[in-house]
Amino acid sequence: MSKDKSIDYTIIGVDEAGRGPLFGPVVAAAVFLDDDVYIEGIDDSKKLSEKKRNELYEIIFSKAKFGIGLATPEEIDLYNIFHATELAMNRALELLSQFVEIKNVFVDGKNLKLNYPATCIVKGDGEIYQISTASILAKVTRDKIIKKFDLQFPQYKLSVHKGYPTEEHIELLKIYGPTPFHRLTFEPVTQILSIELLDSWLREGLISEERYKKVSSLLEVDLFGNLRKHRTHRKNK
Repeated sequence: MSKDKSIDYTIIGVDEAGRGPLFGPVVAAAVFLDDDVYIEGIDDSKKLSEKKRNELYEIIFSKAKFGIGLATPEEIDLYNIFHATELAMNRALELLSQFVEIKNVFVDGKNLKLNYPATCIVKGDGEIYQISTASILAKVTRDKIIKKFDLQFPQYKLSVHKGYPTEEHIELLKIYGPTPFHRLTFEPVTQILSIELLDSWLREGLISEERYKKVSSLLEVDLFGNLRKHRTHRKNK
């Protein structure tokens, strides 16, 4: 995105990262840029290399006004990923409201209902400068979170696939079983989850009773209405 394009500096841009993974939170960022702030190289985070994203993240962090919000795997399981994304975006906007008045909000996506009036733009992360900036903040922030989880759960190789449903991730899930930080209502995880594992997490206080009830109800039948065969998995190493 070049400076030749007219930038409307009244805009607050909002975007998220991590709607598709099987592991970890969904992260949202809300960004406002003062009139004199232009950062060379801003673009949709998906079009940038990891090295370039990290470089831009540091510049954005020092020059922009922003808020970052997230929704946990538990919230994703309880409210579904769409509503959890709205929750993360609202948290980001709420934090940003400490620095600027929240108005003229543009958000990447469609049909999103936020606590502030907002205009949804499909593929806005490639069209609106502030949304592109938000996409970089959200993506790099989420990657940093996942790298910390990778230290806790090295067997899943999270730093490689960032929690997305790659073939390798799914194979490792079959070997080690899921963690409470996986999204238990996402089908690849639900398919290999056992009620015995859920019971142990509940006893140990690793999941709430509300999440337990929600997820255990999904284990009763598969998508075709057939009773699932509950399987136990090897404990995480």
